[in-house]
Amino acid sequence: MEQYTNLRAGEKGAYLSIIAYIFLSALKLAAGYLGDSEALKADGLNNTTDIIASVAVLIGLRISQRPPDDDHRYGHFRAETIASLVASFIMIYVGIEVLISAGEKIANPIDQNPSILTIIVAVFSAAVMFAVYKYNLNLSKRINSSAVKAAAYDNRSDAFVSIGTAIGITAAILGFPIVDTITAFIIGLIIIKTAIEIFKEAVFSLTDGFDTELISSIEQRVSRIPRVRDVTDVRGRQHGSLILVDITVSVNPNLNVRDSHAITEQIENEVKQLNPYATTLVHIEPYDPKELIICEDDFHF
Repeated sequence: MEQYTNLRAGEKGAYLSIIAYIFLSALKLAAGYLGDSEALKADGLNNTTDIIASVAVLIGLRISQRPPDDDHRYGHFRAETIASLVASFIMIYVGIEVLISAGEKIANPIDQNPSILTIIVAVFSAAVMFAVYKYNLNLSKRINSSAVKAAAYDNRSDAFVSIGTAIGITAAILGFPIVDTITAFIIGLIIIKTAIEIFKEAVFSLTDGFDTELISSIEQRVSRIPRVRDVTDVRGRQHGSLILVDITVSVNPNLNVRDSHAITEQIENEVKQLNPYATTLVHIEPYDPKELIICEDDFHF
């Protein structure tokens, strides 16, 4: 099934994030101690927390690949949505930690004499994380994965943190440590804002929220199918990277089973054209005989 192939592809993004975070956290911590930069050491510790978020995404993608069973007849695809929810919690925690750290620096300024090496490491780390962000963002769009998209946003936040670290270190070298504090505070707010966006999207999906514009588009397309007399109801919900659509339509009650089934296939194809990840269940009802007008187009002779 294509969806399981996409989930396996999504694992590459999670693994890439984990490898990048392990490498960069070790590099930042080492350079932070050697170059006398508290900011770079804090950034390195921040990346160790991000490893946990990436592992959560990886676990979610792995669980999503489990086939349907007695308890989960629709499969386990929502596990990746839960993974993105967990990632948002971790990002909120990191954002709060950044804000607290900035506040402590205001209350208790630290005299530092960081080396140029720490700036180079911070800029290099930002470039690496931005490249990982672009890869994961493109991957999430290609496979329609909320978990990989959450990982991408986390990557972007860490690129911003590293940029802020570089600015703070430069300011400290030039004798303006307050710039470091202001930058850190702004970055903390950006991280929390991004995390809240991921959280809202995950909760919206888990509570069966659905795109009203897509519902409207489905209704319009289905209503234009020749032998569909009325679109009674259209409902949808997100199931991980899949969408499940339930449609009730009314047709000529004199149609045979074969013709009615042909209509359901037309409806499924129309929905697929709107969203290739849609699985559609069509319920056929008889149109009210009192309002029925016999039309030759309803039948195949």
